[in-house]
Amino acid sequence: MSGVSSMSKVMRSLGIFGIGGKGATALSAQRPEVLRRKTIANNARLMIAASMVLMPLAMWALIGKSALGFALACVGLTGGMLSLALYHRGRHDDAALAQVVSIIGAGVVLTLVDSRLADMGLTVTLMGPILAALLADKTIRLWSWLSVGGVLLFGAIGSWLSVPTDAALANEAMIAGTFAFGVAVALVAHTTHTINAGYVVHDKAQINTYRHLVDNVQDTVLSFSAEGDILSASPSAEALFGSPRYQLSSASLGERIHVMDRPAYLTAFADANYAGRSRTIEVRMRRDDPHGARGLPLFIWVEVRFSPLKEQTGNGRFEVTALMRDITERKDAEASMAEAKRSAEEALQAKSRFLATIGHELRTPLNAVVGFSEMMTTGIGGELSPTHREYAGLIHQSGKHLLDVVGMLLDMSRIEAGKFEIITARFQPDEIVPACFAMVESMAKGRSITLLAEIEPDLPSLLADERACRQILINLLSNAIKFSHEGDTVTLVVKRQGQSLSFAVRDQGIGMAPVALERIGEPFFQAQDGLNRQYEGTGLGLSIVKGLAELHGGTLRAMSEIGAGTTMTVLLPINGPATKLEETVAVLPLHRETASTPKTSWQNEKRKAQ
Repeated sequence: MSGVSSMSKVMRSLGIFGIGGKGATALSAQRPEVLRRKTIANNARLMIAASMVLMPLAMWALIGKSALGFALACVGLTGGMLSLALYHRGRHDDAALAQVVSIIGAGVVLTLVDSRLADMGLTVTLMGPILAALLADKTIRLWSWLSVGGVLLFGAIGSWLSVPTDAALANEAMIAGTFAFGVAVALVAHTTHTINAGYVVHDKAQINTYRHLVDNVQDTVLSFSAEGDILSASPSAEALFGSPRYQLSSASLGERIHVMDRPAYLTAFADANYAGRSRTIEVRMRRDDPHGARGLPLFIWVEVRFSPLKEQTGNGRFEVTALMRDITERKDAEASMAEAKRSAEEALQAKSRFLATIGHELRTPLNAVVGFSEMMTTGIGGELSPTHREYAGLIHQSGKHLLDVVGMLLDMSRIEAGKFEIITARFQPDEIVPACFAMVESMAKGRSITLLAEIEPDLPSLLADERACRQILINLLSNAIKFSHEGDTVTLVVKRQGQSLSFAVRDQGIGMAPVALERIGEPFFQAQDGLNRQYEGTGLGLSIVKGLAELHGGTLRAMSEIGAGTTMTVLLPINGPATKLEETVAVLPLHRETASTPKTSWQNEKRKAQ
């Protein structure tokens, strides 16, 4: 409930900016623009009222053959009614213009009656630009001052020519001008008072809103003077530092900062205080225990953003506002993630070392098993019975299968560890196809599968590791044969595709689902998992293909449909992998040029010192 009430208070405070419901609407009426419009309407009513009050006197003077007062009353009444009508139609700028024109028009009438330079006409006319400065835009203000200039010019010409003025008419102009000047002064005074009061209310509301936000925001807000002294602190500072606000000072705040973070803190504060630049840093600060339960100080991570005030003080420095936020949980999470990443990397390295070790340990006895079983099947050690020959063949076949698995494990571990080195050289890509077909020919014949090759003529030479490319093709062909139906056809397509060479192996086998396609290239992944899967394999073939392709700067792509077959495509750049900067050697210059005299750069020296 306290959170809801504080939020409602904030919304009520924000009503000054036009946000919220009825309360916000009431407060928004105090905004300067709304007050300006309201002042225009009140001025129009004031002009109408003053003209109506003066109209009987003007009509009495008109009977006495004095039309000046009646003319001024008509000007004021017409201007006020026109301004009020424009206001009700929403044309507020035109309504303000009508009032300015009425005042200047009254001044022009008085100037025409009394052509002297210093008369009531000029005095009344000067009220027009003043009212325009309070209510109108730039164009109307400029036009009003030009009108004053015209009145001054007319009066100057009249004074220079010594145009005679009737004494009775001048006296009447003085009396009527005094009434007109009083009405103009009343309009200007009313406008100034209303708008000034509106700005005062608006500023107070903004200050109250700012104070309320500072008092209720969770982050700590500190205000520093230009000399670096703490001027104010928000209530949340007590929870952040674990001490009352009145105990905070510049010296105590500096002592709370961790010794290793004080240079960064002072540099950031100086940038805001002297240079007027906003800075955000992360430092460790001491939080006190108000109950004294802990014997050791507790340091927390705090994000500090220094923002200088726009107004610069007399000594060339800026006042600074600091926004502080406790980010200890985020830092702990980052540390936990870093530790988890380090543990995962160590586990990956341990796995790679284990695979490499166990692979080497298994390869030696497996070579002996494969070699001796092959000797037994060939009869080198003596003739075997048919049963023993069959057993020796099974041993030989199983040993080769295990040897292939160990080889793939070693290749995968070297690729993951980044120790698989490729040696690039130029060769024709079509020359490695027959050798790769020969390696999988026995496997294809065992399942009555036909191997076809579609090679584009005039292929460019490829800059790559020939041994790795052979392994890529053998793995792709073996995989296609394994998942094909008996009697199907496996096709190898080699062609140029832009700046790359495409090796595509297409089969007519069981295909894969879209979910399985997204995981192509993951180590040990197989579309059919479980111990009762139909097809044998370790799931390393395509991961090795992907790793070797990426070592060349290429990619592995797959297209498949269940029951319609699969097409695996490897794209290798024709000009080989991109050269890394660390693999290039330094170039030895053959001659030395005269070295220019080095110029001392204080900025560079300062940057090095920092």
